Amino acid sequence: MNPDTLRFDSDGLIPGIVQDRAGTIRMVAWLNQEALRLTLETGYVTFWSRSRQVLWTKGESSGNRLKLIQIRPDCDADALLILADPEGPSCHRGTESCFDADSEGGDPWPAALPWLGRLEALLKSRKAAASLDGSYTQKLFAQGVDRIAKKVVEEAGEVILAAKNDDREAFLGEAADLLFHLDLLLVERGASLLEVVEVLHGRHAGRAGGPD
Repeated sequence: MNPDTLRFDSDGLIPGIVQDRAGTIRMVAWLNQEALRLTLETGYVTFWSRSRQVLWTKGESSGNRLKLIQIRPDCDADALLILADPEGPSCHRGTESCFDADSEGGDPWPAALPWLGRLEALLKSRKAAASLDGSYTQKLFAQGVDRIAKKVVEEAGEVILAAKNDDREAFLGEAADLLFHLDLLLVERGASLLEVVEVLHGRHAGRAGGPD
């Protein structure tokens, strides 16, 4: 990205939309040229506060920083999409995203693929608290890779049976079970769904005609 090609507004600002690797929009704030320079130089996202008229690095007081991965301008070069690894909640309310429901509730957001990132974060917390006396997931982590791998095989068989029986509801349910246990196995081995996606992406990028 060439900062000289960006179109800042009359106040010298440009909006920055922060997204994590799971695809969740974490927050929106403003950058001026200095905030953008500091973001690129330090590797941590810095903004310009319109209310306080000062630069502020996200997480400078809370510790919930945004570790920069990449910045990409939109087609008109007047907005930035900032891909970052959050080091904690991104909203001042303590929620992961500024677009999460507030403390008073509200309509739940429809299920979307980025939710898998939250599921995986939950699985990691279960692994950290693995116990034979704990929840179903904690018990599986405590029993180790062989037991988890066996569950993946069992669930894969259930998916095949449901598909052959042409039962859509059962098929989707078994597929959900398989995906859950596969992600559990990935977490057990210190891997993630994101790494699997990166492998698929790399294969696709290496084939001009797309996946075979």
